[in-house]
Amino acid sequence: MLSERRLQVLRAIVQDYVGTEEPVGSKALTERHNLGVSPATVRNDMAALEDEGFIAQPHTSAGRIPTDKGYRLFVDKLAGVKPMTAPERRAIQNFLEGAVDLDDVVARTVRLLAQLTRQVAVVQYPSLTRSTVRHVELLALAPARLMLVLITDTGRVEQRMVDCPTPFGEASLADLRARLNSRVAGRRFSDVPGLVEDLPDAFEAEDRGTVSTVLSTLLETLVEENEERLMIGGTANLTRFGHDFPLVIRPVLEALEEQVVLLKLLGEAKDPGVTVRIGHENAHEGLNSTSVVSVGYGSGGEAVAKLGVVGPTRMDYPGTMGAVRAVARYVGQILAES
Repeated sequence: MLSERRLQVLRAIVQDYVGTEEPVGSKALTERHNLGVSPATVRNDMAALEDEGFIAQPHTSAGRIPTDKGYRLFVDKLAGVKPMTAPERRAIQNFLEGAVDLDDVVARTVRLLAQLTRQVAVVQYPSLTRSTVRHVELLALAPARLMLVLITDTGRVEQRMVDCPTPFGEASLADLRARLNSRVAGRRFSDVPGLVEDLPDAFEAEDRGTVSTVLSTLLETLVEENEERLMIGGTANLTRFGHDFPLVIRPVLEALEEQVVLLKLLGEAKDPGVTVRIGHENAHEGLNSTSVVSVGYGSGGEAVAKLGVVGPTRMDYPGTMGAVRAVARYVGQILAES
């Protein structure tokens, strides 16, 4: 276990390196931070931190920089989440509240996260597998043609045309609409197939074919939209950190183009807390020089998807964690009210 003083030295090194982009020396540490010990003691502490792999010396004549292990200890033990100021919170709320639909919410969230953190922002769309049905609407377009509209608790709206085998009367349509919503409204998508399988039996024989066709379209919609989707923004921000990537930036950009990689990076939505993956903790080799800060968002206290940012390991972790958490909280509120 590191002593409290050496933890303080490590915190000071991380803060200075993130702020100045320059390797940190013992003289600078004692001048900038009230460590209460001599430069010689700080040098000894830095040597011990280096021996244990928390800091490294990039060049023989340079100061020290944090390693992935050092950043990990900083995040786990030393970094509090930096709260957003009241003006920042108001700005987030006002920006997101102007959204007109779910696509707009996601697009605004990506833009806002990229601007707040100056990193690459990634936002996953709410997954239908973790969503519930808010309402199913059925509209008659012609005697034998209907529109099915599926609305989720997260604001997703899916529309499908239904060609009926026979004309379907307005009374039968109203009956189907009412019966369908009484069974599925407020229920999880995964429960829907079992809730509607015997619904055709409640109708006259001549209407059962159409009821079955409507149900088939509804269930196909759940399957079709099951694919995870996400939106990414602020990739140009990476160009500001060219010297933070030891080789070239291209592997990072290539990894960010792979949706499967990004979904794995964000992690399971069921984990709602802030997660930080640093450097080589990211399984994809192209992202070994980056850190990923992600958090779950959703309505009703349950996470339905993840959002986060990708940036260099030399990152303002307290500020980034605070921004990601605050944005997720407001997105959840908007989904709950939509």
